[in-house]
Amino acid sequence: MSTYVSESLKSQLDAADSRRCSYCLTSEANSGMPMTYDHILPRSKGGMTTFENLCLACRTCNEFKSDTIKAEDPLTDERISLFNPRTQIWTEHFTWSPDSIRAEGLTAVGRATIITLRMNNPVIVAARWRWTISGWHPPT
Repeated sequence: MSTYVSESLKSQLDAADSRRCSYCLTSEANSGMPMTYDHILPRSKGGMTTFENLCLACRTCNEFKSDTIKAEDPLTDERISLFNPRTQIWTEHFTWSPDSIRAEGLTAVGRATIITLRMNNPVIVAARWRWTISGWHPPT
């Protein structure tokens, strides 16, 4: 189901998220894919269409996330809430691999989010690799 996001709200989100995915931090320019507007708490679970509950997400993170809000941490088997880009700080839950190509989880939230959203899927990893050889470094 499509949800209307006003132009002013889109502009606010574009500026706040710097036209990059709030989950994997891949930019629209890097991936070649337009960003989507993701409901952090899905509408199907009562989420509202507000700045506090929306973020930019690349198509792959958005599609793999779907309406998931919790997932299993592979190290602890604990069911944990996924990363919330409006209330949590990316660098507290994620880091980059030494080659800057793969996101790595620092916490249960980070690990569960990386797996659920498939943040290191082949398409995004290839896009990051292409950019790193040209001198790009992922944002933090």
